[in-house]
Amino acid sequence: MTDCGCEKARKDLEEYLRNEMCATEHADIREHLEHCPACRDEALVATTLTDVLARACKESAPETLRDQVMATLRAAQASHH
Repeated sequence: MTDCGCEKARKDLEEYLRNEMCATEHADIREHLEHCPACRDEALVATTLTDVLARACKESAPETLRDQVMATLRAAQASHH
């Protein structure tokens, strides 16, 4: 087993999660995560956050909410001129 260590695993976590590293480094970090609960938890948080943000970016506000926001912005702009 080659243990890349917590510092390296955390430093390279984003690249690991996006599969932006060579296969050897990827395997080293994957192995470290399998044996280190703290780093594994950090990877889980990062993955969950990424998934939530991706879903949020795909969702759109209901038409009525968008209309209300735009009306509020127009009113605020009109009151400042």
